[in-house]
Amino acid sequence: MDEVKTENNKNNKRKKIAIVTFVILFSVSAVILFFYLSYKATHITTDDAFVEGKIHTIAPKVSGTVKAIFVSDNQSVKRDDLLVELDTADYGVKANEALSALNAEKAKFSELKAKIKAAKANLELQEANLKQAGMDIKRAETLYQKGAIPKEKYEKTKTAYDVSVAQVNVAREEFKQTELSIASQLSLITQKESRLKAEELNLSYTKIFAPSDGRITKKSVEIGNQVQAGQPIMAVVPLDNIWIVANYKETQLEKIKPGQKVEIKVDSYPSKTFYGKVDSIMAGTGAMFSLFPPENATGNYVKVVQRIPVKILLDRDTDRQHILRIGMSVEPTIIIE
Repeated sequence: MDEVKTENNKNNKRKKIAIVTFVILFSVSAVILFFYLSYKATHITTDDAFVEGKIHTIAPKVSGTVKAIFVSDNQSVKRDDLLVELDTADYGVKANEALSALNAEKAKFSELKAKIKAAKANLELQEANLKQAGMDIKRAETLYQKGAIPKEKYEKTKTAYDVSVAQVNVAREEFKQTELSIASQLSLITQKESRLKAEELNLSYTKIFAPSDGRITKKSVEIGNQVQAGQPIMAVVPLDNIWIVANYKETQLEKIKPGQKVEIKVDSYPSKTFYGKVDSIMAGTGAMFSLFPPENATGNYVKVVQRIPVKILLDRDTDRQHILRIGMSVEPTIIIE
C-alpha cells in the first residue's frame, strides 16, 4: 500500500509539474506572440528594397579622337572637373575659318558704310542742284513771259531743271540700294557670327567636364579611341544623393504615410543600422510601369498581391562615409506611430 501511495504521489507531482510547465510555456508564448503582434502592428518591413540614386551618363557632344583622360575607375570627382579631352585640331580649323569669313563680311560692311555716306552726300548735292534749278526755271519763266530773254535760253534752263530732277531720282535710288545692301550685309554678318559661335561651341565640347560631385563608374574609353557624339563613355554617380525604393505589398500600405521614420538594415553591413523617412508613395504598382504591363483580360485570372514602390530618403548624417552603393539590397522597416 505504501508503495502504491508513493507511486500515486509521484504521478500527481509529475502531473502538477507538467501542468505548471505547460502554463508557463503557454504564458511565455502568449507574451511573445503579443509583443510580436504589437511589433508587427507598428513596424512594417519588406526585403524587396534597393538603394537607388542618380546616374549621370557621360557622352561627348561631338565626334572625335580621345586625346587625354584625366580620371580612372571609381575615382572621386568634383563638379566641373575635367574628365576627357578630344583632339581639337579639326574643330580649331573650322573655328578659324568661321572667324575669317566673319572678318571678311565685316570688311565688306565697312566698305558699304563708306559707300552709303558717299551716296547720301551725292543725294544732298543733287537735291541742292534741283532746288537751284527750280528757282532758275521760275525766274526764266517770268522773264520769258515778259520777253526779257529769248526762247532758246528759257528752253536751256528748263532742260537743266529736268536734268536735275533726273539726277535727284538716280541719286535717291542709289541711296536706297545702298541701304538695302547694308541691311543684307548685316544679316549676312549675323549668320557668320552664328556660325562662329557654333564652331567655337563645338571646339569647347572637346573638353568634357563632370556634371556633379560623385564617383566614376563604367569607364569604357581609352586614349586614341574614336568616339561618336552621344556615345556613353563613363558615368558619374553622386553618392551624397541616394535613396531607397522599397516595394511594399498593397496590403501593407494602409498605415504608410509620408514623413514616417524608417530603420534600414543593409545586407552588406548587418551590424549597422541606417535611418531615413518615407518621402512618397508611387502612383501605381511596379507591374504597371514595366516594359510589358500585365493584361488580365486575355486569359484566366489569378489574383496576385501587387507591390507598390515607396521612396525613402536617408537622413543627412546616416551615411557620412558614403558606404552605400546604388543597387544594394536593403531591408527597411517603417515605424508606425
